[in-house]
Amino acid sequence: MLEHFDTIHNSPSHIYHSALPFPPSSSWLHKCYSAELSQEVQVAEGLPAEWGTCLCTISLDSRIYDLSYQNNAIAVGTQDGDIIILNAITGSQTAVLSGHAGPVESVAYSPDGRSLVSGSLDNTVKLWDVQTGGVVKTFYGHADCVSSVSVSADCARIASGSWDKTIRLWDIQTGECYCVIDQEDTVYHVSFSPTDPQHLLFICEDKVRQWDIDGHQAGHAYDGTQFAFSSDGTQSVSSYKEVIKVKNSGSGVIIAAPWIGSDTPDCCCFSPDSRLIAAAAYRIVHVWDITSSTPNLIEMFTGHNIEITSLVFSSPSSLFSASADGSIKFWKIGSSSKDPLEAPKTPLLTSIDTRSTTLQAKDGIIITSDFDGVVRTWDILTGLCKASFQTPVRGYDQRDAQLINGKLIFCWNANKKINIWDAEKGKLLLEIDETGDLKGLKMSEDGSRVFSIDNSQCFIDAWSIQTGKNMGRVSGGYRASNLTVDNSRVWVRDYLHEYEGGWDFGTPGSSPVQLPETHPYRLHPNGIMLWDTGLHRIKDTRTGKVVFQLPKRYGRPVDVRWDGQYLVACFPYMNVLILDFGCILK
Repeated sequence: MLEHFDTIHNSPSHIYHSALPFPPSSSWLHKCYSAELSQEVQVAEGLPAEWGTCLCTISLDSRIYDLSYQNNAIAVGTQDGDIIILNAITGSQTAVLSGHAGPVESVAYSPDGRSLVSGSLDNTVKLWDVQTGGVVKTFYGHADCVSSVSVSADCARIASGSWDKTIRLWDIQTGECYCVIDQEDTVYHVSFSPTDPQHLLFICEDKVRQWDIDGHQAGHAYDGTQFAFSSDGTQSVSSYKEVIKVKNSGSGVIIAAPWIGSDTPDCCCFSPDSRLIAAAAYRIVHVWDITSSTPNLIEMFTGHNIEITSLVFSSPSSLFSASADGSIKFWKIGSSSKDPLEAPKTPLLTSIDTRSTTLQAKDGIIITSDFDGVVRTWDILTGLCKASFQTPVRGYDQRDAQLINGKLIFCWNANKKINIWDAEKGKLLLEIDETGDLKGLKMSEDGSRVFSIDNSQCFIDAWSIQTGKNMGRVSGGYRASNLTVDNSRVWVRDYLHEYEGGWDFGTPGSSPVQLPETHPYRLHPNGIMLWDTGLHRIKDTRTGKVVFQLPKRYGRPVDVRWDGQYLVACFPYMNVLILDFGCILK
């Protein structure tokens, strides 16, 4: 009903043409009416299987810059200079406020809901009467675009930030500018405390600064590109690079610091009850529960085509997102049938350092483990995290992860033991003793063996994952620092002495056979292309021509996996590269 509200409202009979063909294939609506509608409109392709978390999408004919919510109304600042008012329940348009001569960069309702303030590229600030939709006052004084506006808690003042590197404080009653705060950089965001009308925060470039309404600096500046207060003013959320910090507004103590990934957040906000925070990084919305010491990632919303420009909660379970693609989406929090994503239990402000990666293309996933022992599974096509699991390991121990018969198995070495762990159940399955000082650890793709390098004794061992028994050993007489596994074949490399060698451990119980190839490779299923792991390139086996070379700017990967179509390489300090060779090889 919400998705097709306007059409059904105007012509109820159109429910048969505009709504009923589209329910998910598993829904009772589809099962009940699909036969009845068989002679009418049918969806030929793309029907989803389940209901999604997006209740409604509103498409406008203009780029959207900002949203503000109050009393079941959403104010939308657009590129064409209009402010569009939407009903926050149905999504229907209730009013259009026209008057600006340029794009509306920022909109903000007054705390009492009676007024709306807007800032525009036409260098002006306007005060609107919500009831009549008319302009009450226009404030002149900025020499460049007004990028952000905010109304004080007592509804007596307006703060406006501008590209002209100033913040102006306006008296709502008189319309006069009584204070100008000069800055060295462009002011991108300005916000009054929701409870303290004397307290003002703003962002210039990458710094959050605090000021009072008399133009005096209060407190120290700190790093940040986005900022928002909780509704009661006791907490604030700011972001800088990939880390989001939730702080106590009074003491400045960090309450939570969730990590968002490789993208810098474009906007963030609190839920009305201050239990949740939401942040958008490019096209993805992340929602965390911050009621415990460890933030819990409970939702990841996707659907916009390009970057998200604004986020706002209307209730503890409803969120709106606006995008530069001209759409506004209504999200329902907690309506998904999926289990909540388990957030990594990492210390505050700790970067995620990827230590291993596993490519399992047949399952459509990549598995990574990081410095803090968090194992994650990622969807190859979307790059989104599907699930994460905390393991007991932390630090630079050798580790590997593999999906074996539907179980996510994780192994690591500690105290001269190899530990085999069921990541989903959080259960230790096996300990393998007498493994020595390990400098390499990898599981075979069939899940039968785990290979290790003992640097003290210069051994390469194969161990049974089921029993822990030794299934083969090679004594190389050198100290290796890299291990590559392709099923039963194993290569080692000593970067210091430039030694490389490989062995095929074959069937269990047989003696390993030395391979003629001195460095690891993997043959494409077509038998023509070969991935040279040592030199990070693909060659044509018939001509010897290099078809693809991993650029040197990526540096030396920690791990590389290739199955013929996908190549996954992980690098120190967060980055995982996924390449689809379908187009390259053609």
